[in-house]
Amino acid sequence: MTKASALIAAAGAGERLGKGINKAFVEVAGKPILAHTLSVFESCKAVGEIIIITGEPDIEAAGELVGRFGFSKVSGIVAGGVQRQDSVRNGLDAATGDIVAIHDAARPMVTVELIERSIEKAAEMGACVAAVPVIDTIKSARGDDVVSTVDRSELYSVQTPQTFRAELIRRAYERAYADGYYATDDAALVERLGDRVAVVVGSYDNIKVTTPSDLEIAQVKLGGGFMDETRVGIGFDVHAFAENRKLMLGGVEIEYESGLAGHSDADVVLHAIADALLGAAALGDIGRHFPDSDPAYKGISSLNLLSEVNHIIAQAGWCVVNVDATVICERPKISTYVPEMRQMIARALNASPDRISIKGTTTERLGFTGRGEGIACQAVGTLRKA
Repeated sequence: MTKASALIAAAGAGERLGKGINKAFVEVAGKPILAHTLSVFESCKAVGEIIIITGEPDIEAAGELVGRFGFSKVSGIVAGGVQRQDSVRNGLDAATGDIVAIHDAARPMVTVELIERSIEKAAEMGACVAAVPVIDTIKSARGDDVVSTVDRSELYSVQTPQTFRAELIRRAYERAYADGYYATDDAALVERLGDRVAVVVGSYDNIKVTTPSDLEIAQVKLGGGFMDETRVGIGFDVHAFAENRKLMLGGVEIEYESGLAGHSDADVVLHAIADALLGAAALGDIGRHFPDSDPAYKGISSLNLLSEVNHIIAQAGWCVVNVDATVICERPKISTYVPEMRQMIARALNASPDRISIKGTTTERLGFTGRGEGIACQAVGTLRKA
């Protein structure tokens, strides 16, 4: 099969969604809409490269997202233009494939099968659009008055991907700009050349997330349901203070007179979180997966262990919804370190920092933590089916 370049248009403001940010970065079912869309193209063998087109202010965020989720096929992130047509033109300049599939980032429920059929059809015919037959009765109206009922037998609701031989879509764009012509979709530019555009049957699930109700539909479709696919686990860990060791909490080195005793770096926060996540997935605890009798784990960073826990639960079909941890000690105070802890934990779990909560409390000088003998941590982790 011909390897294609996928252009993912993610430069829209998304004002109708009402979230105040580019809708491609709005989270649904545990990760940004753009990440859901990229995951499908990443897993499609017919796609050789992915180019993200987004607004100038969002280029850095797009790069961070690509790194966080490990999208290896993303070869470039380019700035969009004033209108969608201008944005796609910028993406075309960066594309290297003989076939170009242009897709809206806000259509995260596209399938690998639809992408592959579109690429095959474009290689055969030159141009094609994904589309579904119109179901509703269509009326033509002038103001408040119905003029006529339109025959819907030949009407289609057009989606993306819209896929083309690269030379054809570039030629169509050159003609459009030479004529000062703008269209609402890419296929219309090819139609102006007099070339045939084929229809590939799309999916009624392949909606474009535009309104809050669309977002709710995407949440259900991508999340696979709610409570029946959600699990909660509890983790608890304790470590005593020890001299001549660094104090690591939440993946961050804390300035303090003592560290914590343990086989690894004794990060009590990450251990509690790891146990909570493993417990939610019914996969045992960190002692089972990383026994302190194994010299391979001596002095190891607990961030590495937490990343491995994330891999383990992902292999079992789960992903992290959120984490909430409470650090229990009289000293040291952790409040100034919390933002960095959230960042480090989020990175290890491939999650957004706003899904990670870290709090500190004391026991009013009661018990071993109150006497300053060590630190305890309680954590709750929530998972959902990936």
